Amino acid sequence: MEFWNEKAISSHTEPVLKEVDVVVCGGGPSGVAAATVCGRQGLNTLLIEKNGFCGGAAVSGLSGTICGLYLTQEDIENKEPEQVVFGFAEEFKKRLTEKGGLTEPQIYGNTHVLTFDPFCWREVADDMLEEANVSVLYHTLVSEVSKDENTLTAIRIESSAGNSYIKAKAFIDCTGDAALIAKSGLEYTFGDNGAIQNPTMMFRVSNVDSPAFYEYFGKDTICPADCTRKLSDAYAKGTYNTPRDRVWIFPTPQESIFLMNCTQLAGQHGEMLNVINPEDRSHAEISGRRAAREYHRFFKDNIPAFNESELIDMAPEVGVRQTRTIVGEKQLSNEHVANCTKCDDSIARSSWPIELHAGEVSKLQWLTNDYYEIPYGTLVPKDLRNVIVAGRSLCAEHEALASSRVTAQCFEYGHAAAVATGLLFEENCSYKDVTVNELRTRMVANGSSL
Repeated sequence: MEFWNEKAISSHTEPVLKEVDVVVCGGGPSGVAAATVCGRQGLNTLLIEKNGFCGGAAVSGLSGTICGLYLTQEDIENKEPEQVVFGFAEEFKKRLTEKGGLTEPQIYGNTHVLTFDPFCWREVADDMLEEANVSVLYHTLVSEVSKDENTLTAIRIESSAGNSYIKAKAFIDCTGDAALIAKSGLEYTFGDNGAIQNPTMMFRVSNVDSPAFYEYFGKDTICPADCTRKLSDAYAKGTYNTPRDRVWIFPTPQESIFLMNCTQLAGQHGEMLNVINPEDRSHAEISGRRAAREYHRFFKDNIPAFNESELIDMAPEVGVRQTRTIVGEKQLSNEHVANCTKCDDSIARSSWPIELHAGEVSKLQWLTNDYYEIPYGTLVPKDLRNVIVAGRSLCAEHEALASSRVTAQCFEYGHAAAVATGLLFEENCSYKDVTVNELRTRMVANGSSL
């Protein structure tokens, strides 16, 4: 990637379009939470999003599920779901339910997930941002930043209208790619010595025979052993190009429409795809669409519940699990996650498994009957006083990130970043120096469980 200029610090000579208190870059779960909570605190807030709607990988990548809300439990079929994450995540969940855009909890291995309607997700985000008086610029990209020593002063934005600058006192990087960090020239990492998780092309199929599906699949959304065997045999024989043989299929809020998490994408010769690089990402998009079509062909031909099904929808873009990870004031370690460690400066809980999609075989390590807590400092990049990160770019080791990157936790990272922003203004300090006990107190008052 030597020919891509990631560091993009501007001399700031073009006209300023707006001056605001805080800019939130990226409208995924963390970005919607961050912008909404900033707006509710009376801060003049602007959200910038590259697509024409909010949702990030949850919607444009069609991940389709809210993961991370519930405790992992043994003997799951005989247990009621036990929710451990609330706050903004719970509020968004309720708003989706009110619109008829969310399923009841479904079994996923040893925990539960919820499947949502992506159209309802967009509408809920729009409503909440508007109610909080947040200004939104869709179809807008951040191309450069302006810095004064360790303080960001402005960002350069690009759209079909041209280029201009936004000045702000604080910036929340919810891009998922740590774009502000990279453009500021700060240090970051890529996964495990450069090896990141595989992207996936999600898709939806209609006209599935639901009774036949449940008879074959059972209650678990992770495919049964017989399905894995059929996928593996078909791939070994060369009948179908189905290299991933353990797939997940989720009922949706719409009758007989199912969400398919089947593909595991790699380069032309099986190599890892670095989806920050547009060449790799373009390959992922093209090969992902072909892979989705191939997996649907397999299910239609081999699993009776899908005999009459139709492939009706693919994700607008490939689903990305991991790109850049910041170097923060604290790091979420693999050991911290595996041991379900608690901490005094926690801003979120997680009982989600270490769900690592890398290489040929995925890893799924359950954190049974317990949860860990994520420290505030994992959101705070070193060497920038007025920038905080929320979302999958938090400072975490490779396997720790494979657990902590999911939707419910991202909602709460955005929530925490916004409350920290309010304190940054009140206390006239850097993000590193905000009073964490007060941040936690305010999050609890907003409904979070800490």
